[in-house]
Amino acid sequence: MKKFYLMLALFSAVVMSANAQIATENSKVLDNIYVGVEVGATTPLSFKNVFPVNTVAGVKIGKEFTPVVGIEIEGQTFFNDNNVGRWTNTFVKGTNVGLNGTINASNLIWGYKGTPRFFEVKANVGLSWLHYMNAGANDLLAKTGVDFYFNLGKKKAHTISVSPVIYWNLTGGPAKIQFNSSRAQIGLFASYIYHFKTSNGTHHFKTYDVGAMMDEINRLNDELAKKPTEVVVEKVVEKEVIKEVPTATVTSASGEKWIVTFATSSAKLTPEAKFILNQVCENAVVDVTATASQSGSAKFNQKLSEKRAKAVADFLTNRGVKVNSAEGKGVDATRGRSAVVTVK
Repeated sequence: MKKFYLMLALFSAVVMSANAQIATENSKVLDNIYVGVEVGATTPLSFKNVFPVNTVAGVKIGKEFTPVVGIEIEGQTFFNDNNVGRWTNTFVKGTNVGLNGTINASNLIWGYKGTPRFFEVKANVGLSWLHYMNAGANDLLAKTGVDFYFNLGKKKAHTISVSPVIYWNLTGGPAKIQFNSSRAQIGLFASYIYHFKTSNGTHHFKTYDVGAMMDEINRLNDELAKKPTEVVVEKVVEKEVIKEVPTATVTSASGEKWIVTFATSSAKLTPEAKFILNQVCENAVVDVTATASQSGSAKFNQKLSEKRAKAVADFLTNRGVKVNSAEGKGVDATRGRSAVVTVK
């Protein structure tokens, strides 16, 4: 017996190692559900009275939790009563409702590869409640059976199964609970089963080859390691600090002149320019002439010089200085980006 258990353990280890690299997705609650209809016949397991056979029709709905383990609810109607249990004189002799567990032996032993095989073998066992019509009595049945699955079509959405079963009447005899062949029925059933479409787009479980995925990741890492390392150098460009041309005061025969300068391409008065313009006496009468440097087009420089003249004139006007004229003269090679305020 010890040798048997040791061999069983070794066999299990081999099966588990063979499937260690294959991962099966976790299905959602409504995934991997199927429905089926069945017809069949039973007769006493003792074979003392084989005929008439007990014809049976039923429906079932099942849910597969994994490619190996599932559950099934089965409802059946018995039309004859050859040693089924308590005799009734109705056309339908009894109804049987059961809860069964299923084990896919094919997937358990050889593993699940992502698509059901054409031929599979399942164990199907459970308990059911048999109600006798017109007799006011019930019996507890135990089911032991084997489902031979023939999965059809490219998508394996349709299945035809042939199932030999034994129903044990646990409460129909003098003992409270018993497995007695004299109170058991052996039968053969044929079923059509439809597997509903799942959230993964198929009618069954999907698998992922983890080993192949890891190999691909390692290959990509190796390719990345072989590539030369690119060093990104950020170049810091220092901003040009534009120094203002010192302002000057010039006295000529025609009067006092104040000179202010501007930044390149700008008509905005600098703090230094405002300081110089604040030296112009209030109530003075002045002419403003602004110019631009030679950079840029003639049209641009003309507009820029006009903006500079206006900026100076507006500043002086706000101080109470009377601006007689404010003119932009475009480019002046000698004066550049400046404005001249001439006091009359």
